[in-house]
Amino acid sequence: MTYMRTWHGEVPLNQADAYEQFMIERAAPDYGSVDGLLETYFQRRDEGEVAHFFLVTLWESMESMKGFAGDQPEVAKYYPEDDEYLLRKEKHSTIYRTFYRA
Repeated sequence: MTYMRTWHGEVPLNQADAYEQFMIERAAPDYGSVDGLLETYFQRRDEGEVAHFFLVTLWESMESMKGFAGDQPEVAKYYPEDDEYLLRKEKHSTIYRTFYRA
């Protein structure tokens, strides 16, 4: 059974390009270093003066997800650099059990 974990963050539009680069250079390799990561989607939507970042990761098991996020994978994981960019830190990520995948 696979699991999907999602996260959402908001960044001022004038910092969005820098945050996007940070996510590629810092977060993506961190996610990718964990055994059991199946797919990663980092997405961005600009809306007015805010850029929304939405991350979707697919994991082969709950244990593999915990390898990235810790024993409480529903608690959002942040990097120290996030303080420079994010307008607020959402406390939780959302986890879904994947029952069908084509």
